[in-house]
Amino acid sequence: MVQNTERRTALIDAAIEVLARDGARGLTFRAVDVEAGVPKGTASNYFANRADLLNQVGAHIHQRMTLDPGQYDLNRPPSPELLTDVMRALFHHISDDRTGWLALLELRLEAIRRPELQGALTETLRTNLNANIEGRRESGIPGDDTTTVLLYYAMTGVILEHLTVPDVLARFDVDELIAAFVNRSLAES
Repeated sequence: MVQNTERRTALIDAAIEVLARDGARGLTFRAVDVEAGVPKGTASNYFANRADLLNQVGAHIHQRMTLDPGQYDLNRPPSPELLTDVMRALFHHISDDRTGWLALLELRLEAIRRPELQGALTETLRTNLNANIEGRRESGIPGDDTTTVLLYYAMTGVILEHLTVPDVLARFDVDELIAAFVNRSLAES
């Protein structure tokens, strides 16, 4: 397999675009080549097969979705306000990468039919959830592990609605909803 990491990343990003736009059935090496603007056959030189491409897309999407700590001030003392700010930053970061999120949804659906993808995606998502739990513990932000899980899935639901059927939430201020998630989750912990 070819090892030009910049080109591999460009091909994976192109695959994310194709996956979000055309679904898993539309994700072919040829479609990736066209989206990336590279010669026919390039993607097949970088990925052993379609399953390899899907697995690499899944891993890369989570890198794209990871919030840069520079997007919020971690020098503040741990507090519900800091947690709210982090959750809001995450929401806006993911909303700005709508394609990445939609591609992740497509991967989740494709994983239902592909056991090998199911295993890899489960591990990636489990690792992501555990990193969130551990990050909250290390930061000293209020709450417990259950609070983190509740907020993780509350955010997943809000992001899903916002990026797929935004009119459902049109009458709500999402930043206020996020603050309510945090405050109500912390009240229970």
